[in-house]
Amino acid sequence: MAGRGTPATALLTRKKIAHTLHSYEHTGGAAYGQEAVDALGLEAGRVFKTLVAEVDGNLTVGVVPVDATLDLKALAAAVGGKKARMAEVADAERATGYVAGGISPLGQKKRLPVVVDASASSWDTVFCSAGRRGLEVELAPGDLISAVDARTAPIAARG
Repeated sequence: MAGRGTPATALLTRKKIAHTLHSYEHTGGAAYGQEAVDALGLEAGRVFKTLVAEVDGNLTVGVVPVDATLDLKALAAAVGGKKARMAEVADAERATGYVAGGISPLGQKKRLPVVVDASASSWDTVFCSAGRRGLEVELAPGDLISAVDARTAPIAARG
């Protein structure tokens, strides 16, 4: 795709979902989500990271605020599973078509089940990866959820 386009932005454009792209210089070092928070001057609870886990042998996506961790038990329960563990990076990259640190819940190569943490609904807009390190997309949480046919559940653990 030309310019800044990614499969994530193409999906949003195709579905006519209002969104704003925010780019920043990816420098490495800090965790990708925290790097976005710092570079864009945002509240950490408003920026969501996309994590790929394996629930009962099936890849599943959890989308949680960058200041939280993914509660694997809660993710498994949200999709009717019993056991969850983080997916291997290579498996996550192969299934989504994105590289780690740039995995977006939007426009994935293989359509995986997505669960967005319930805290997303407390914001007018949220940020998540637009499919490339250093590129975030801002959109309404309801639009994110509908664009990927996600379910919501309390899957973030803090502390």
